[in-house]
Amino acid sequence: MIAYSEVSAFTDTPGQGNRAGVVLGAEALSEAEMQALAAFLEAPETVFVTRMGGGRVRVRYFTPTQEIEFCGHATVALGLTLAQRGHWQEGELVLETLVGRIPLTLDTEAGVPLRVWMAQRGLETRPAAREVRGELAEALGVDERMIHRGLPLAAASTGLWSVFVPLLDPLILDGLEPDLRRIHLLSDALGVCSVYAYAPMGVNRFAARDFAPAVGIPEDPVTGSAAGALLALLAREGRLPVRGDRACGVVYQGHAVGTPGEVEVEVTLAGANTVGGVRVGGRATLDREGHWTPGR
Repeated sequence: MIAYSEVSAFTDTPGQGNRAGVVLGAEALSEAEMQALAAFLEAPETVFVTRMGGGRVRVRYFTPTQEIEFCGHATVALGLTLAQRGHWQEGELVLETLVGRIPLTLDTEAGVPLRVWMAQRGLETRPAAREVRGELAEALGVDERMIHRGLPLAAASTGLWSVFVPLLDPLILDGLEPDLRRIHLLSDALGVCSVYAYAPMGVNRFAARDFAPAVGIPEDPVTGSAAGALLALLAREGRLPVRGDRACGVVYQGHAVGTPGEVEVEVTLAGANTVGGVRVGGRATLDREGHWTPGR
């Protein structure tokens, strides 16, 4: 029997934020068994620990339908689970993932694990062709005039690729009626995992919704990796306030599906319009634990 946990990430309220499966003892599981357990849990993503020791943890991530290279909310869920079970108390912990090594740091309060910060990969971007704007708007169920002209529309990644679509305000975001089939086709054509719609709520606060049918997730409740890429993209384009060499912001996501969560992002700048580093942080809380028998 394989022990698993279900953890709500980017929130401190069980059942809110984004649910992730966490499996610490996955050393003996085959790829097919990992996929079967991820499908059984039906969480947007499940993270499997296949080796642990010496300040390093090797992991794999699965949606209910396929393996993916990286997942932000499952990483936060894993970090807090490791800390709460005494496997990680201080210092840097390095995850070995399919996108490379991801360093984690831990915030504590009176010795209690509070928040996990994960360093993201460097920002990569691709421009979106002018004609794609209208197709994305139609796929999201809005008129092209609802797209914000002062914020960037582009594909970007700090681990997983998404295309970021700015909308004029959160009310438009809340009222989206996405055509998931068209979003799937556009995602495939653009070489991205998801279409990530966002809208400003303040100078460094944004609301967001993330549609990822291309990887088996109609709408992801709260997406850490995409939030990091978004704030890095905005910082590079000069759309965030900067103090010293840092720009910080918060992304609010999950309200549209009834599971609100918050993603904190810190972007370090290495000169004008150059992103030097991205950190994504969040809380997490245990929902429930259980056991699964392979082959059943």
